[in-house]
Amino acid sequence: MSIGGLMPSCIVAVPMLSALLITLVPLRARRGVARLSVGMSAVAFFLSAASLVLYAANPHPEWISSGEAWGSLYLDPLESVMALAVAGISLVVHVYAVRYMADEPGYARFYILLDLMTGTILLMVAAGDLITLLIAWHLVGVLLYFLLGHDLERPAAQRYAFWTFFTYRIGDLPLTLAAVLLYKAYGTFSLPVLFERIAATPDAYPVFGMPLPVAVGLLVALAAFARSAQFPLHTWLPYTMEGPTPVSALMHAGIVNAGGFLINRFAAVFIHAGGVLHLVFAVGLVTAVMGSILMLTQNDIKKSLGYSTMGQMGFMFVECGVGAFSLAIYHLIAHGLFKGTLFLDAGSMIGEARKQDGVPHDDVYTFVVERKPVASRLPWMLAAVVTVVVPFLVLGLSRWLVGGEFVGQQGAVILLFFGWATGAQLLFATYRLRAENPWRTMAMIILSLIIVVAGYTLIEHAFDLFMYPDRTIREQIYSAASIPLSTFDALVAILTVTIVVGWLATYYAAASGRPRSADPSPARLALYSLISREFYAADVYALFAQAVLSMSRRMNVWSRWL
Repeated sequence: MSIGGLMPSCIVAVPMLSALLITLVPLRARRGVARLSVGMSAVAFFLSAASLVLYAANPHPEWISSGEAWGSLYLDPLESVMALAVAGISLVVHVYAVRYMADEPGYARFYILLDLMTGTILLMVAAGDLITLLIAWHLVGVLLYFLLGHDLERPAAQRYAFWTFFTYRIGDLPLTLAAVLLYKAYGTFSLPVLFERIAATPDAYPVFGMPLPVAVGLLVALAAFARSAQFPLHTWLPYTMEGPTPVSALMHAGIVNAGGFLINRFAAVFIHAGGVLHLVFAVGLVTAVMGSILMLTQNDIKKSLGYSTMGQMGFMFVECGVGAFSLAIYHLIAHGLFKGTLFLDAGSMIGEARKQDGVPHDDVYTFVVERKPVASRLPWMLAAVVTVVVPFLVLGLSRWLVGGEFVGQQGAVILLFFGWATGAQLLFATYRLRAENPWRTMAMIILSLIIVVAGYTLIEHAFDLFMYPDRTIREQIYSAASIPLSTFDALVAILTVTIVVGWLATYYAAASGRPRSADPSPARLALYSLISREFYAADVYALFAQAVLSMSRRMNVWSRWL
């Protein structure tokens, strides 16, 4: 076994050892507890960084066996990248909690749970067999329940912690069944061996008339849906804000991303389950749209961030659904970094918002109070053309630079559509801002867009080559996610026309400045009710829970007569 092969074991052991020492060693001062936990987290982070460097220098996957049927670890690109991301985010959360949790009861207990959670997530991403993966997957949910319900005096925290625990248990069942099917078919728990045998004989063991990879892929996808708050199993995520802020940061930065990791870990299965990838795409798209809409309509900043996470997880599943597995991991890491920062800074943002006067800075306010000239806009037709054409050219050229064949893949074209819509939205928002020199503002935004897109594309391309160095596997994943070419071309044409016409109509409406009616239409009222009630998802679950309780009471009464 190489030095790099020993790294996963050491990385997992460090936070576990920290939790054990805090439990056994009589550290009376809280600062001593924090110093030990933060110090061990720093050690785990530096070991993870060293492990990634060693693997990049010698990129050969290695399976570390414990000699038993379970307890093995697997060192590969996915593990090395995920371990560094988890350890880094955990270190930041540990440091932040030193002062944030200082006045909270159960200070040592919090750090014990935080260390155990870090070690369990590291074990999950490094698991080399099905049993170890299932144990870690289950323990993450259990530890999250105790972390979310850390404050024992807040009933709301206890309620939503149990809600999360219940949803996670629902997600555990499909993954357990998938493990049972795989072991029954191939007679091993080892993940590398399983993936080799699936690649050799993907259609050898049908399940209820469907190929085994399709059945297993569907079960894995269901487990990922529950863990990553995909519709309709999303209701637990926005209501977990009653827990401590460091827990919210760790959960939204790392734990909720586990669905993307799971799909990447079973990439060898999804190569033979294209229909499941289409389902993943559809569920992710619905979740992304719902999460983004609900994020914009919240008046609570932490709940808004919760729905933002839901939307981002939806986009991550969209990327998996089109075959961009490595891009989903890149998205996972990037989202974890910035969302963790947003949660840790939420308190400061709330404090700053309380200092604002709340006066909207419209044209009259700007001219009379601030004594600035009224800003102007570009001609609406010119701005519309720039919005439609510039993002398309920037994205197309950036993809052409890293590899012309990439644009020929269906999944890449879908991602370009998302990038096109996002870039257009940015330019439209710039147009609506009004500026003293709109030409300079638009030029600066376009230059920033070019820099960001080019940098993102180059980094993502290098990341793709590191995660999946075998070009054949990358092509197989994209091929599994594809649909018939004629259908795809028709959808692309329809969406292109719709987007262009929609942006032209949007610019015309913004430029015409027609006053809105004081009385909203019934359609707008219905839409407002739908969004304000969060698409009635929580209400449906509440009715279902009431029905179950009513039925249980009736059965209790009937049982007395038996």
